[in-house]
Amino acid sequence: MPHKMTLTGSATGPLREYDRYVAFDMREKGSPSAPKGLKKSTFISYTVFVAKKAFNKTGLTKKSIMHEKILIQGEPTLDIPIDECPGEIGIICFQITVLPNKNDKEANESKDKKEAQQEVAATKQAEKQDPVSQPVAKEEKKEVETVQPEAKETPVQEKKAAPQQKQLPTQPKGTQDVVSFDEIIVPEAFLKTRPNPEKTQKVIDFVKRTGYLDEPLTIEKGSKVLKDGYRRYIVAKTVKMDKVPVVYAYEK
Repeated sequence: MPHKMTLTGSATGPLREYDRYVAFDMREKGSPSAPKGLKKSTFISYTVFVAKKAFNKTGLTKKSIMHEKILIQGEPTLDIPIDECPGEIGIICFQITVLPNKNDKEANESKDKKEAQQEVAATKQAEKQDPVSQPVAKEEKKEVETVQPEAKETPVQEKKAAPQQKQLPTQPKGTQDVVSFDEIIVPEAFLKTRPNPEKTQKVIDFVKRTGYLDEPLTIEKGSKVLKDGYRRYIVAKTVKMDKVPVVYAYEK
């Protein structure tokens, strides 16, 4: 059974391009403590190999890969020539994901709070304009009964205007289409993997807070076979989403 590995961090060396793939170096620090009697582990260097097609989907560039925080999931390899693999361990990447930074997370939370405040303010304004909610004196009861048809029209007008008061974003940036979740076909290679539970839970929390995925899934245009975004596929299945946002990958 292949050994799976997960790395997080930024590239520590420049991006190197080859015929059908790219490579870059990463480094992870060892555990701060070791069992009694054993030496503490130190930094371990890795060389990551990613197919060009998968790398281009991330939107990373030679400059940004040195600053963006990324998640790598793959398998160790011993079959890469030593001149192409300066790291102590070579990693064949099966999935590469750009992780959101702290500033993006704070901006999304601030946007959600602002929209919630606008919704509350609109509701209070509607309550002030509702004549039915105003107290009526005993002497005016008969007069109110005579204008009852007009009072009935007010809730109907407010009901039509309600959808305009709340315009929350429903799909992530870059979405090209929305398809039925049941139509997506997952390759067996994805089914054999298990995405990091902590990262998956963060995406689940994001969906519960905002109501939509943080990124669209990547599928083939005709066959609807999943090409990238298996973690978000699992999240959509967990929260029971009927429709999911997608971008299309066209096979050459």
